[in-house]
Amino acid sequence: MPKPSKRDVASSASVTVLPADCPRVSVVIPTKNEAKNIGWVLERLPLGVFEVIVVDGRSVDGTVEVARGLRDDIVIVDQTRTGKGNALACGFAAARGDIIVMIDADGSMDPAEIVSFVGELLAGADYVKGTRFSLGGGSSDITRIRRVGNAALNGLVNGLYKASFTDLCYGYNAFWAHAVKHLELPTPAGREPQTGDGFEVETMMNIRAAIAPLVVREVASYESDRLHGVSNLHAVRDGLRVLRVIAKEYGTPAARAVRSAAGRSTAARAGRSTAARADRAPVKRPAPAPTLPLPAMRQPPVPPRRPAAEPTESSTFTTRVGGAR
Repeated sequence: MPKPSKRDVASSASVTVLPADCPRVSVVIPTKNEAKNIGWVLERLPLGVFEVIVVDGRSVDGTVEVARGLRDDIVIVDQTRTGKGNALACGFAAARGDIIVMIDADGSMDPAEIVSFVGELLAGADYVKGTRFSLGGGSSDITRIRRVGNAALNGLVNGLYKASFTDLCYGYNAFWAHAVKHLELPTPAGREPQTGDGFEVETMMNIRAAIAPLVVREVASYESDRLHGVSNLHAVRDGLRVLRVIAKEYGTPAARAVRSAAGRSTAARAGRSTAARADRAPVKRPAPAPTLPLPAMRQPPVPPRRPAAEPTESSTFTTRVGGAR
């Protein structure tokens, strides 16, 4: 018998439940022809979710009808343009909850993990993103090319924006509703395509959260293969769009302010270090007054001094990856 996958284990597990005193949670799910997958996601959402918003990109396979058949309280929003970014912007604009969770409709993300995301928000975070590359996370779907590309883009963003993300291009996020204004996504209004309408929206959101006055944390997440169908993601095309977003965001006033603050902080640390070295500099003392010589005395042998023990090195761990300091 084959070993069950993480998704099989999650499927057979009991339904998860949000805390009884949890603020209102809105779950936003962008869809386009996900009729065979949306049911798996909806049936495994934690109990206690305030509202579920399905943002549909003109599906022709009955996605909306399947969703309505499973939940009579579901909110259906038609996106105004095309692309995942535009779908999310439309969903965020319609959300009425205190907390917003974005999750894909293809079954690759485990809805039960929403409890962990919400827990981090209740513990003090403003913006929580999933990571496949920390303890407890993983992926059976990411290809070698996408993994290498994600690592390169991840390192570039961390270096440019003084962040410490471990997984830049993963779209399982949760945040307080007040954080949406800091993300400044393209307005849903209008028909002309805008930067941020596509898959690059995930990178745009993460960069803007990292440089905003927000507490940003990561939680481990496991990405499975999509249940049915073929992904709309194109590694090269969408990777280039992500690069353009990284370059564009680098010149924004908010990003310049972060770099300026980091430079001042580095200069201040260097100044404190110089002052500390000066304080520790040896003080020249006057030579002692001459004394009468004493008769020679035989000194007992002195045992050799033992070398001082090497100090132990401690490590500091933090879950914050950017934003408020």
